[in-house]
Amino acid sequence: MTAPRPTFNPARVLAVRVLTRVLAGETFAAPALDAALAEARLPARDAGLATHLVYGTLRYAPMLEAALAPLLRGETHPKTRALLLAGAFEKLVLGTPAHAVVSEYVNVARLARLAPPGLVNAVLRRVERPAETDETRYALPEWLIETFRTAYGERADAVLESQLQPQPLWLSLSDAGVRSLEAEGSVVEPGPNDVDRVTLSRPLRDTAAYRQGQAQPINPASLSVVDALGEVEGQRVLDLAGGAGVKAAMLAARGARVTSVDVMARKHGAARANLKRLGLQADFLTHDLTLPLDVPPAPLVLLDAPCTGTGTLRAHPEIKLRLTPGAVGEMATLQARMLPNAAALVEPGGLLVYSVCSVTPQEGQEVVRDFLAAHPEFTPESLPDLGLPVTPAGEGVLTVPEDGVDGFFITRLRKAGGREA
Repeated sequence: MTAPRPTFNPARVLAVRVLTRVLAGETFAAPALDAALAEARLPARDAGLATHLVYGTLRYAPMLEAALAPLLRGETHPKTRALLLAGAFEKLVLGTPAHAVVSEYVNVARLARLAPPGLVNAVLRRVERPAETDETRYALPEWLIETFRTAYGERADAVLESQLQPQPLWLSLSDAGVRSLEAEGSVVEPGPNDVDRVTLSRPLRDTAAYRQGQAQPINPASLSVVDALGEVEGQRVLDLAGGAGVKAAMLAARGARVTSVDVMARKHGAARANLKRLGLQADFLTHDLTLPLDVPPAPLVLLDAPCTGTGTLRAHPEIKLRLTPGAVGEMATLQARMLPNAAALVEPGGLLVYSVCSVTPQEGQEVVRDFLAAHPEFTPESLPDLGLPVTPAGEGVLTVPEDGVDGFFITRLRKAGGREA
C-alpha cells in the first residue's frame, strides 16, 4: 500500500509569497494580499488563514527575527526567510503544535519549491521565543517604543500591546446597511464614534450593503478628523491631501460642498468611483501642496497631511519594519512646507484642521508649534467631543490607539478676522 502523498494548505503558500514581496519592500500588505486573494479565489476559511498569517507575521516580525537569528548562518533567501517567519509565527504566537507546523511548512517548502526542506525542518523544530525585552515583547524598535511612551505615558504599555492584535473591520453604515449585512449573516457591533465593528460573512465588495452605497470603510479616528471641523452642512470645505477621498465622502454625506486636492491624479479616479457608489459628489483638483494653490479661500480647510503612519501599525504593520528616525524628520519637513499653503486657503474667521495619522511629536505638535510661531493670525481652539479617548499633545490631541482605533494627531486653528464659522 502506497503512503499518502504529502499535501499543504494553499493559504500558507499564498501568505509566504505575499510576505516575500512585502518584506522586500516591493509593496504594501493590503494591496498585495487583496490581489493575491482575488486571483486565488480560496475558500473563505483559507482566505482568512492567509490574511491572519500575513498580518500576524508582519506584526510580530521583529520578535520572530530575534527568535530565528541564532539558527541561521549567512544570507537567507527572501522566500526562505518569509516561510520561516510564517512558520515561527504559527508555532510561537498562535500556538499551533510544533509537529504540525514542521510538517506543514516542510511540505510547503518542498512542494511549492519555496525553501530547502531540510533547513525548514531543522529551524522550525528548534525555534523558541527569544529572551523577553521591550523590543521582543512589543515587536518594535526601541526608538519607536519610546515614541509611544512619550505620547501616551501611563497608557503606553496597553497601547503598545494593542498594536499586536488583529485589526477589526470598521464600517460607517446606514441603518439599511446594518440590516442588509445582518441579513447576510455578518455580525455588526456598535463601535466608537458611530462606526461599527463588523465581522463579514463574505468579502466586503460582495455584500449588498457595499454595492448599494450603504457602507464605507473608515477608522473611527479618521472620522474624528472630519468631526473636528464641526458643522459642515452647506459649507465649502477644502479637503487637502485628500488621497482616495474617504474624508471627502464623509464630508459630502454631511452636506458639505467639497473640493478634494491631491498631488496624485490617479487617486481622483478611485475617489470619484467611491463617491458614485455612495451617491455623493465632490470636486477634485490635482496639485502639489508644497506650492501655493490659487483657489478662493474657504471657511473650512482640512489638511490631513502625508505622514509616517505610526498611528496605524495594527492595520499597516510593515511600516515599523521600514521606518527610521530620519524618515520621521523628512516627513515633518514636508508637512511644515504644506501647512502654510493650507493656511493661506482659509478665509478670515475661518477654520483650519491639521491632522496626521502619526503619534510622533515631530509630525504633530512640533509642526504646529513652529507654524503658530510664524503665523500669529492663527489661534488654537478647543476641539469638539470626538467620541474617542484622547490625550493632550501640544496645541492638539492624540487619539488613543487601542481596540483597533488608529492614533491621530488633530488640532483646530482659527484665523483672525471676519465672522467666525
